[in-house]
Amino acid sequence: MKKFVLLTLLIAGSLMGFAQGKVLCCGNPSATQQFAMLASNKNFRMAHLVPSKVHFQSSIGKAITYTTPDGKQAMAYELKAKKPTNNYLLVIHEWWGLNDFVKQESEKLYNDIGNVNVIALDLYDGKVATTRDEAGKFMQAVQDDRAQAIIKGAITYAGPKAHIATLGWCFGGGWSLQSSLLAGNQDVACVMYYGMPEQDVNKLKTLHADVLGNFANKDQWINPKVVAKFQADMASAGKKLIVHQYDADHGFANPSSPIYDSNATKEAYGYTLAFLKARLK
Repeated sequence: MKKFVLLTLLIAGSLMGFAQGKVLCCGNPSATQQFAMLASNKNFRMAHLVPSKVHFQSSIGKAITYTTPDGKQAMAYELKAKKPTNNYLLVIHEWWGLNDFVKQESEKLYNDIGNVNVIALDLYDGKVATTRDEAGKFMQAVQDDRAQAIIKGAITYAGPKAHIATLGWCFGGGWSLQSSLLAGNQDVACVMYYGMPEQDVNKLKTLHADVLGNFANKDQWINPKVVAKFQADMASAGKKLIVHQYDADHGFANPSSPIYDSNATKEAYGYTLAFLKARLK
C-alpha cells in the first residue's frame, strides 16, 4: 500500500490521502493539498535535510501585519522600494516557514531586481519549523481557504494598481502559482522552484502572465514526469511556461541546506532574475 501511495503521488494524480489526520474525500484534492499529503511520507520528510541556522538582521526589512478577507490578520516581511513604484514581488517560503533564510533571499531579490516592493508572505501564521516533523505538521495544517485569504490580503495591501510577480520554493513554489492565479490581471510573472503545478487546465487558462519553472531531475516527487505533464497542461491552456531542469535534488536552491547545489542555484537564479526584471520594468 505504501508503494502504491508513493507511486500515485509521484504522478501527481492521487485521489485520496491524509491531511491533518483526516481522509480527503468528496472530489479530487487541490494541487496544494496533494503536495501537503507528501509530508505523510517518511521518504519525503527525510529528503528535506535540516538546514543550518541562518541569522539575518536587515536594516531595511520590517515585519508588517495586514487584514485578510476572512476578517483576520496576517503577518509578512516587507522591503519597501526606494522610490514609489507599483511593482511588487510576493515571496512564499519553503515548508520550513518564514525564517531568516527566506528574509535574506527576499532582500537579495530586492537588491538585484532594482526598484521593487518585496513582501514575503507567511502562510503558517507565525509558525517556523526547526525539525522535519514540525515542518510536515505545519505544511499539512495549512488550509487552502486561509492561505488564499493571506494571499488576497497581500494583493489588496499592494493596491489595485500593483503589478504583481510571485516566487516561491518547495511548498511555496506551488503557492507561487496559486498566487499568480489569485492576482488575476494584476499578475505579471510567476517563478516556481520545484513546487507542485496546478493540474486543472481550466484554472491555468485564467493565468495572465508567463511562468518560469526551476525543477530538479533527481526530485522524487516533483519529478520529470510531473514537469512534463505541467508543460502539456500549460500548452493546452495556451499559456507560456519556461522550464529549466537541473541534475540536482529537491531543495537544491537553499544555501543553508546540505543538499544545496551551487552551480544549479547560480544558473537558476540568473534565469529567474532576467525573467523578473523583464516583467517588472
